[in-house]
Amino acid sequence: MENVTAEMIARGRFDGRSPERRRMANRLREAREKLSSARAGNVNFDLELLRLYAEGRIAAILPQIMMCQAIAAMTTLWLPTLVVLIWLSFTLSALALACLLARRFLKLDRAELDARAWYARFTFAEAVNGAAWASFAILMAGVGDHWATTYVMVVFMLAAAIHTVVAAFVPAAVYAVLAPLAAGVVFYMAPTTLQGPVAPLTLLACATLLYFVILARRIYASHIDSLAFQSEKDMLIAELEQAKANSDEARRRAEEASLAKSRFLATMSHELRTPLNAILGFSEVMKNELFGAHAVAAYRDYCNDIHASGTHLLMLINEILDLSRVEAGRYELKEESVSLPGVIDDCLRLLTLRARKREVTMTDVVEPNMPRIWADERAMRQVALNLLTNAIKFTPPGGQVVVKVGWTKVGGQYFSVRDNGPGIPENEIPVIMSSFGRGSMAQKNADEGTGLGLPIVKGLVELHGGTFTLRSKLREGTEVLVILPPERVMNSLPQMAAPETAGRKPGLRGAA
Repeated sequence: MENVTAEMIARGRFDGRSPERRRMANRLREAREKLSSARAGNVNFDLELLRLYAEGRIAAILPQIMMCQAIAAMTTLWLPTLVVLIWLSFTLSALALACLLARRFLKLDRAELDARAWYARFTFAEAVNGAAWASFAILMAGVGDHWATTYVMVVFMLAAAIHTVVAAFVPAAVYAVLAPLAAGVVFYMAPTTLQGPVAPLTLLACATLLYFVILARRIYASHIDSLAFQSEKDMLIAELEQAKANSDEARRRAEEASLAKSRFLATMSHELRTPLNAILGFSEVMKNELFGAHAVAAYRDYCNDIHASGTHLLMLINEILDLSRVEAGRYELKEESVSLPGVIDDCLRLLTLRARKREVTMTDVVEPNMPRIWADERAMRQVALNLLTNAIKFTPPGGQVVVKVGWTKVGGQYFSVRDNGPGIPENEIPVIMSSFGRGSMAQKNADEGTGLGLPIVKGLVELHGGTFTLRSKLREGTEVLVILPPERVMNSLPQMAAPETAGRKPGLRGAA
């Protein structure tokens, strides 16, 4: 509130082009685009999958090099060393190509990346890897050892498993690396398959490659789901941040409006009260005929109406100001030692004449020896007067209003006002508790009132840390209950006989 200026009030709206709001709006839009296109090949998801592939390719390069060297060393048992070295060079070159592409991809800025182009490059690199491993079947084709057949199948399955896990984030790359391996298996096993003994082994190898394809699709689908969940989380975070920004903006506008309202009320209360004082003063002089009787009797009635209207208007202004101060948290409690039964007794005396005119009986039930409370006496008096006035106003002739003052179970104090009037419909209770709200019974009886009494009472009670409760049933009456917390109840002054307690001040009752 201290930072609110007249210029801000005059402007009256927020500059939506601020960098912070623009940044959050962009972040929210990106998150929504990711989520809405999660399964439709969105470029953001494609780049994320390509990044996962590149990181996996770089992480697996060292184990793959070691595996290639081990396979080459074992292959020298059947083939010349020079031939094996040529194959090893080809295989390592294919791995180096894929690794270099992955490193280059990770170094580029996200804005510079073309997902389709890199998708094709990685697919080509995996196809070269698949061809390098398929060439191993050509090398071992002339070997007649039966152990070599098992060895070749193990090498092919091992290569297929590693490349499937690494390339699973790029589905086309999986097919590109497994297709040459499948062709190599068929090429290597075809001559012996026709003879019959190794036909089951060939079928098992093809079935294993098919399983790797299904496994790659499952891995890809699980990562798509994971990215979708991540996008949902990002979107929720972005929406929460935007909601917080909107809330902060709404709070700032509310503070500006509250300040403007406070200034308006302060100005208007002064401007209205000045002529009202003249209206009330002169109308009272004229209705009492202090300077002589009226020539026409109707003038006296007009003066009474003017004075009554001015009094009602002054009461309305006072209630609006009280309510605005309570709602704005600017109502300052002038706390002192107060006797709650004494305040209730004074209010009953003030309203005795009004109750008699309406033929309403008022009864009070007060528990004896109640200590004083620490509260604002004016506020407590206003609370009691408002509640008692309402009870008398809506109680029919011959009815009864019962006021009770006593202790609560936790050590606090309460007072209640109960009448046997027509009651309030349950659906109208929120209405009468709102500012300027009036129930159907008040409108039917054309009772005067502003509809601010109960909201003011509730606000004043809550400022004291208490609770305000209204219960009512049709044709059974209404009961309002005001409860003050134990911390407001004061203990008796300590005796002066004990020296160690001589300088103590009265404390607050703390029993719960």
